Amino acid sequence: MSEYEILYQEALDYLYSFVDYSLTRNFRYTPEKFNLDRIFKFLELLGNPQEKYAIYHVAGTKGKGSTSALIASALQAEGYRVGFYTSPHLQDYTERIQVDGEQISHKDFVELVGEIKSYVDQVPQLTTFEITTAMAFLYFARQECQVAVIEVGLGGRLDATNVVTPTVSVITSLSMDHMNVLGDTLAKIAFEKAGIIKPGKPVVTSPQLPEAMAVLEEVARERGSELFKVGQDFHFAPWSHDLEGQTLFVWKDDEQESVNSFIESGGHTDWEPLRLRIPLLGYHQVQNAATAYGALQIGKQRGVYISDSSIQKGFSNVKWPARFEILNKNPMLIVDSAHNRDSALKLRLTLDDYLPGKPVILIFGVSEDKDISGMLEELLPRVKRVIATQSVHPRAMDATALVKLIRQHGMRADAIVPVEKALLTALEIAETSEAVVLAAGSLFIAAAVRYAWQQYVQPQLQTSHP
Repeated sequence: MSEYEILYQEALDYLYSFVDYSLTRNFRYTPEKFNLDRIFKFLELLGNPQEKYAIYHVAGTKGKGSTSALIASALQAEGYRVGFYTSPHLQDYTERIQVDGEQISHKDFVELVGEIKSYVDQVPQLTTFEITTAMAFLYFARQECQVAVIEVGLGGRLDATNVVTPTVSVITSLSMDHMNVLGDTLAKIAFEKAGIIKPGKPVVTSPQLPEAMAVLEEVARERGSELFKVGQDFHFAPWSHDLEGQTLFVWKDDEQESVNSFIESGGHTDWEPLRLRIPLLGYHQVQNAATAYGALQIGKQRGVYISDSSIQKGFSNVKWPARFEILNKNPMLIVDSAHNRDSALKLRLTLDDYLPGKPVILIFGVSEDKDISGMLEELLPRVKRVIATQSVHPRAMDATALVKLIRQHGMRADAIVPVEKALLTALEIAETSEAVVLAAGSLFIAAAVRYAWQQYVQPQLQTSHP
């Protein structure tokens, strides 16, 4: 291990020495634990770097990462220097802080941690996420970013990222998740997410269930923020899809008459709505792309210019792993970050859409605080066999306990740990049954299977089949 790798590990150990609620089982969402006073004070000591660039601030239950990645990729294609802050990471902590698609180097990360330590000492009870968020803001300013895309960590209202004054706020699809933290109704969850809406700043929302939309409308009205809705102010229609990606049309509401003529002519008019190609699979990603398009259009009205051609280029080049990501074609190996009931349903629909009738072997691992039964009810009708496993994450549910739960749903399941062994077993079964191997249940499982494939299994296959 090089000197900088040792220093990098020490820097991570330092960050993890603070309270990290993402690693805590069954924590309570209290004002003492979650408030913005600490991060505001910390950023003030650092010179308020978050004020030095335009910001797209993105919250949501599902789709916020994909939508953020699409926005960042399009802005980069336009020629802006773009910061992108996201969480959690898949394989390396530095994935959370990116500039122009490149994650912060271990060297820069180590130096940044060393630099902020004296300021950290001045603000009691800072959390890991708060420190990392401030580091990202400072890094973007140092890198002279012109615009940053900031993905909310948890909720919105009391999230450490909610210290920014955005050019545009964005709220993606809302559903039931983190109920023990954000509330046990969709309205309560929507209220927490709506916390990113700032007075007088526009907000773009994905299509929502009526209960959630009513809350977003009320908060936007109270804060004098214009609310733009995908499906009302911005429209979209899927066009074609295959295992390489999908094509969609997007258009603004004032272009509807032209779109009607385009449809009536069978697509033979001189004008057509903007055609976008994305490598992300599943109908929900079409919705995310439309939301990103809407956010970019509103940002354009607020001074962050972008051309249609840059949107097309950026969207087609976006990279966002572990979202129905196909790692291998034969046997088919897919990893997906579905981790609540709504995303499990979308995953099942995507399987039916792209791989109809194909038997599925599910590598399933979950965090114990999730709606596990809800996910199983959505996924198991589409699955032939389940291999239960667990990541090394502290919130991971024990694989043996998970097997008992799966068997209560009438499905065959086996507990296999570690993840590498679970993957090898699933691939062996798939070889003889022409089944699809799907890893899902949590981002941590998707990441662990992805890592196991890249580091262990794929090299073995390449050695045995030169």
